[in-house]
Amino acid sequence: MAEKLLGVIGGSGLYSMNELKVIEKISVDTPFGTPSDSIVVGELNGTKMAFLPRHGVGHFIPPSEINFRANIFAMKKLGVEQIISVSAVGSMKEKLKPGHFSIPYQFIDKTTRRVSTFFTTGMVGHVALADPVCLATADLLSEAAHKVNAVVHNGGTYVCIEGPQFSTRAESNVYRQWDVDIIGMTNVTEAKLAREASICYATLALVTDYDCWKEEEEPVTVEAVLEIMHKNVETAQKILKELAFEFNEKRSCGCGSAAQNALVTDSKSIPTQLKDELSILFG
Repeated sequence: MAEKLLGVIGGSGLYSMNELKVIEKISVDTPFGTPSDSIVVGELNGTKMAFLPRHGVGHFIPPSEINFRANIFAMKKLGVEQIISVSAVGSMKEKLKPGHFSIPYQFIDKTTRRVSTFFTTGMVGHVALADPVCLATADLLSEAAHKVNAVVHNGGTYVCIEGPQFSTRAESNVYRQWDVDIIGMTNVTEAKLAREASICYATLALVTDYDCWKEEEEPVTVEAVLEIMHKNVETAQKILKELAFEFNEKRSCGCGSAAQNALVTDSKSIPTQLKDELSILFG
């Protein structure tokens, strides 16, 4: 396995890293097919980084069709142990205003069409997901955001919907009753797979709108999202640059052993090919 890298998954609007000194672009083979795009490996502020645009450069893959398993597996294969996921989200609370940033600690999964596990027939396992975000990584991300004077809200819950449609007003009001903070379409699937892959995971969420619960405001539209998103992406790049400067390869959390005792299937019963394909995940 290669040296340790800081992984960044770019969401809507973040398809490249402006100041990343590109070393190579890698097309990674995985047992789950092709990742969203080539992974760009480079250096930023003294830190080796692997960057992957989750929707592909040019934004051609919708949320439900992202090959999440291939994306996370590819990161693992390249030696990534920590992932920062950058994502555009809607706000479900007045205090999280468009232009602000959120670093959620919890997720609610309302997706319906996705495979969100590496475990499969022939290899069954279960990992703990009570705390799906690596708080050590989230803390570093928060510190970096404050250093560039971004308005950032720590904690709270991200509800992940299937998409690609935005919520109905009824749905939006239900999520508000659940006391969620932000709404998006991608991150919970990544968080689950990252935990199974023993990778630290944290979200840098870029607030672009108020979904459709705030009746005095226009319901969310693509135009409104894009306008705020472009401004947020510039700040997100600054945050990632600052984070790269503070990045420490040595992890102080327990994410690296998350799948250590996850397997339920007797190792002697696991098909050899399957065991070989997933060896970098589960030994």
